Amino acid sequence: MNAALRQTLAPARRTCGSLSVRVAGEVCVLRCSGAMWVPAHHTLIVADLHLEKGSAFAVRGQMLPPYDSRATLDRLEAEIEDLAPHRVVLLGDSFHDTRAVPRMAAEDRARLDRLAAGRDWLWLEGNHDREALKRDAESAGRLPGRIVGDMTLGALRLTHEPEPLSADDDRHGEVAGHLHPAARVAAYGRGVRRPCFVTDGRRIVLPAFGAFTGGLNVRDPAVADLFATPPLAAALGRDRVHALAWSVLR
Repeated sequence: MNAALRQTLAPARRTCGSLSVRVAGEVCVLRCSGAMWVPAHHTLIVADLHLEKGSAFAVRGQMLPPYDSRATLDRLEAEIEDLAPHRVVLLGDSFHDTRAVPRMAAEDRARLDRLAAGRDWLWLEGNHDREALKRDAESAGRLPGRIVGDMTLGALRLTHEPEPLSADDDRHGEVAGHLHPAARVAAYGRGVRRPCFVTDGRRIVLPAFGAFTGGLNVRDPAVADLFATPPLAAALGRDRVHALAWSVLR
């Protein structure tokens, strides 16, 4: 199939009605995909891709469609095409388990190289993929980019797992993933549950970007207790990000 025909048959991309917020004074654009764009630093940030989660379940005898990595990389590629970032930060748990990298299809693995080419590509270590990244770093066919721990970006501090709120440290500027936050509201006579960002302007937790990832209700203490004052939930819609007050969340 030639390129023109593929483009004709491809589904039309929706324009994303992003939501702009400030975190520690930095403008952060919250995208419908669950990615965060920091325009002042030309940086795209995504959390919790959990690549090869489907194949991890298959190894244990639980059959899921084996296309999660491809679907997740499709979404990531779309964001990179739209924004042309100088830097991409993967905020931890990019891979689902220790042996996820060797299980990747050759096409998906090659796509990572293409997406990373010409830009600063950073893998933060998460609890799921710390050993996977370490093992890959010691192998011959290494992943593109650099493996790092926590890092700073202007006034922001990027990490995988948010740290508990304490009386003497409000974690100003923290950008984290790990918890897969989701918001639940009542709409049209039924409950609607969507992945979401959650922020109080001091720190922000990103939704999981991966196709097979679940979500934790933002009113769960694991999320709610991270904030000294009621935060804003920014729920992912089909074509816009919806700002939701804490009081409307169920």
